[in-house]
Amino acid sequence: MSTLVVFLPDRPRLRAGGRPAAPPPAESCDWVHWPAEGLSPQVGHGLPAALPPADRIVAVLPPAALGWHRLACPKAPPRQRAAALAGVLEEALLDEVGQLHFALPPGLRGGQTGWVAVAEKTGLAEVLARFEAADRPIHTLVPALAPSDTPEAPARLWIDAAADSASSPRLQASLADADGLRHWPLAGSGARALLPAERSALRVQASPAAAAAAEAWLDQPVQVLGRVEQAREALASPWNLRQFDLALRHRGLARLREAGLRFLREPLWRPLRWGLVALLLVQALGLQLGAWQLQRALAADRAEMTRLLRESFPQLRVVLDAPRQMQTETARLRHAAGEAGEADLETALAALASAWPEGLKAEALSYENRQLRIDATGLRPPAIELLRASLAPAGWQLDGEAGRLALRRAAALAPARLAEARP
Repeated sequence: MSTLVVFLPDRPRLRAGGRPAAPPPAESCDWVHWPAEGLSPQVGHGLPAALPPADRIVAVLPPAALGWHRLACPKAPPRQRAAALAGVLEEALLDEVGQLHFALPPGLRGGQTGWVAVAEKTGLAEVLARFEAADRPIHTLVPALAPSDTPEAPARLWIDAAADSASSPRLQASLADADGLRHWPLAGSGARALLPAERSALRVQASPAAAAAAEAWLDQPVQVLGRVEQAREALASPWNLRQFDLALRHRGLARLREAGLRFLREPLWRPLRWGLVALLLVQALGLQLGAWQLQRALAADRAEMTRLLRESFPQLRVVLDAPRQMQTETARLRHAAGEAGEADLETALAALASAWPEGLKAEALSYENRQLRIDATGLRPPAIELLRASLAPAGWQLDGEAGRLALRRAAALAPARLAEARP
């Protein structure tokens, strides 16, 4: 599965008057692309439309793009949780809550305390829409830095060069610890006072552009993180800021598509893919073999019917429908011999008389199209059901209602008689 990590550029959150800063018409960004697992990453810079396609796209927000507040998560339904967060944070925020986007850490339930990320909604929504318009939808949005959940976790100091720095980089520091996330420029003597007094457990990291100046200013070595290392840390982040109004639409379909692509492309699933293909081939061959055997059995049955018909009635020259011709010829011989057929009037009257209730008289009888009609006004529904149950085992079907009945042979009788006639 291919993965693309995009680093969104930093920009001012507000402009004069407290209004959101409008993003430029097109923002180019750094990116790191893994064509597949196990392959070396590719690094580049460009506009969203020029980014390489990937099965999963992760965007990284710069540290200054988010604000952080620690509070108890409101006990509200998931659909109303954003409004509840806005109500809780309304007095603590300088911006209008309608212009802000809130995100909760994974697994935080109502009543539990945790960090809440706050971002400017309009500009962030425009950035996400720009990527979607370029057919590069962002699946996961993670922060470059997030506060620590526990005081025991080591603090992290990230030093980067400001975007408008010239030949001599202007350093920006971001400190993430259990107290939150703070930003300040590393210039002047006052900046050193903001650093933690205990630096032994402090993780100091810097971008390649700011590493040399950061070491000179701090007078200590720093860990240099290029875009590839930063991308790996972003992929390991548990956060996903695409929540509430900015949640990725059709998330279930996207996850299903992602799982399907991973199954089709990753080498780990290759044995299972080959096994599935082999199983489908075996099933297809089995179906073909079963169909061939059924066709042979059907052809053998038809040949046997034709043989039986020709042996019984040698005068027939052409065989079109062996069962029907057998019935026709058998009925003709029966009539010639003066015997009643299975559906003749005499047979129907005999069957009806064997089950007819004693003492009940029929007003009228008529026989047409091998169907015997009976008019008996004294025959009630219970007696009709009893009469129907008595005639059914002998292959007769009784229809009608109180006072008017119709008796005829059941449709399944003819094939059964033909099967009995086989040697």
